[in-house]
Amino acid sequence: MGLARVGEIELSYERAGSGPPLLLIMGMSGTFDHWDVGFLDDLRRDFDTIVYDHRGVGSSSRLEGPLTTAQLAADATGLLDALAVDSVHVLGISLGGMVAQELALAHPERVRTLTLGCTYCGGEGSALTGENALRKLAEARLSGDRALAIRASWEVNVSPGFAANDEEYARFLEIGLRRRVSLEVIMAQARAIVEHDTHARLPEIALPTLVVHGTLDEMIPVQNGPLIAGLIAGSRLEILDGIGHMFFWEQPAPSAELVRAHAAVHA
Repeated sequence: MGLARVGEIELSYERAGSGPPLLLIMGMSGTFDHWDVGFLDDLRRDFDTIVYDHRGVGSSSRLEGPLTTAQLAADATGLLDALAVDSVHVLGISLGGMVAQELALAHPERVRTLTLGCTYCGGEGSALTGENALRKLAEARLSGDRALAIRASWEVNVSPGFAANDEEYARFLEIGLRRRVSLEVIMAQARAIVEHDTHARLPEIALPTLVVHGTLDEMIPVQNGPLIAGLIAGSRLEILDGIGHMFFWEQPAPSAELVRAHAAVHA
């Protein structure tokens, strides 16, 4: 693990693997350890992978003031500068997918290919987390029971069938207990998501783009996938039947192959 100076802050990151560089941008309340280890190991066979923690998360600098997805995209660009990486393949999921949209819009020359997973663009036709999932998360967090909050997060981020996998949940629980993200940071990230709106600007993206979404996504409903793909000319849409929000946990090998194949076609 390293620390990179990005303007007035530092970002904690890990870099491993060999091949063309691939930047992975995590979602709300996640850390770079929340990328499934099998998924990352698979990608590291073909890519120089760069994962990092957003400001306010882990060993990255403390959060000062509000967040926007454009600001987080500037952080990502600054990280590439600090690592002397000119251009990368980009994978962003959830909030990270919103950050990836802003990165691609602001600095298309830095992005070789764009993969947007389980994410949102705002505007007409988009939708955020439904009331049932929000209520479940809120009740668990208000209980003051950290394990209960992590369990609720697990259940709304994966499909019901996968949520019953005790071995997978044990891994998720261990990461959540070891790498806690403060409620203050989570709320700031949530506000950034609500304020995110690239709907009118997405047609400006002229990069090779893959959009991935699970049909059982409770956090960001599947309708967002076709919407985003329809706004980016020439993009490819991959709908994963019976899969939840964290598709890269539920299907690590197929998900890695989607990223690999997308990058290879547009190498």
